[in-house]
Amino acid sequence: MNQTVEFRNRPKIIGSYSIVGPKEGAGPFGSYFDYVMKNDLFGEKTYELAERKMFEQAVTGAIESAGLTASQINLMLAGDLLNQIISSSFTARDFSLPYLGIFGACSTMAETLAVGAMMVNGGHFGNILCATGSHFSTAERQFRFPLELGNQRVPTSQWTVTAAGASVLSLEGKGPEITMATFGKVVDFGIVDVNNMGAAMAPAAAETIFTHFNETGRKPTDYDLIVTGDLGKLGAEILVDLLEDKGIKLGPNYSDCGHSYFTREQDTMCGGSGCGASASVLNGYIIKKLKKRELKRVLFVPTGALMSTTASQQGESIPGISHAIVIEAGGK
Repeated sequence: MNQTVEFRNRPKIIGSYSIVGPKEGAGPFGSYFDYVMKNDLFGEKTYELAERKMFEQAVTGAIESAGLTASQINLMLAGDLLNQIISSSFTARDFSLPYLGIFGACSTMAETLAVGAMMVNGGHFGNILCATGSHFSTAERQFRFPLELGNQRVPTSQWTVTAAGASVLSLEGKGPEITMATFGKVVDFGIVDVNNMGAAMAPAAAETIFTHFNETGRKPTDYDLIVTGDLGKLGAEILVDLLEDKGIKLGPNYSDCGHSYFTREQDTMCGGSGCGASASVLNGYIIKKLKKRELKRVLFVPTGALMSTTASQQGESIPGISHAIVIEAGGK
């Protein structure tokens, strides 16, 4: 297999935690999250500080969920959407953890899990923490417009989820098992509209999912759930069409975190996006379902738009990336 890695030692997710903002907590997944903030500032002076505090709580919660202390974490793999991934790097500083900063935009949760699983599977580290998060207000300020302008949102736009999620990987202990990872390629279909992330990322998701099935010999019905990260309503529809063109038909077991994150009444246009979308759904809803064995095998496929404000202002198109992680309930 060229892009897919099989983990024979099956690293386990022994700890997980999800924290979200009030709007996110009012959505369909609300009861599955570990903590819902009362407001987006989270008691801080700026939204950037609030994002960091949210990140820190996700890290603390995942470590406690694993029954460990911070000193027992051998390596932290994390990233976010802010310039120089400051939320994750400042969190690693405050916890004094060995750290690798990882950027895959909104695909970061899958990227950290894939890299972490390889390190744990190979016996290089005992306990690895994987984390990411995003905040609506910090992302809007950096990538689009100041909130004070009150710009009208277009129908193809998505709402950057205010949330963070963290997982602890280990060969010891109990928890859902990571059995495979398919690393995606950067795919660019020439989309230049920063308010149409779903269309920009869907081709990358299609490429990775097609590669996964082609290299493993599996098919969509081999999974209880196939879930992409934050394509939103439009992006998810494009993905289904692209895969049908490749001979793969996704069925009712396919869903998208962003499309499902909010209710129609919450007025988020095409749904949610951001690193925190797939991270909180994974570490909230999916992990809990796997532990109860209500799901037995999941293909987790977050997607990321590899854009920057400078590139967008210079008229560059938006490349997409997507990585796939197979997570199984394990045990009997």
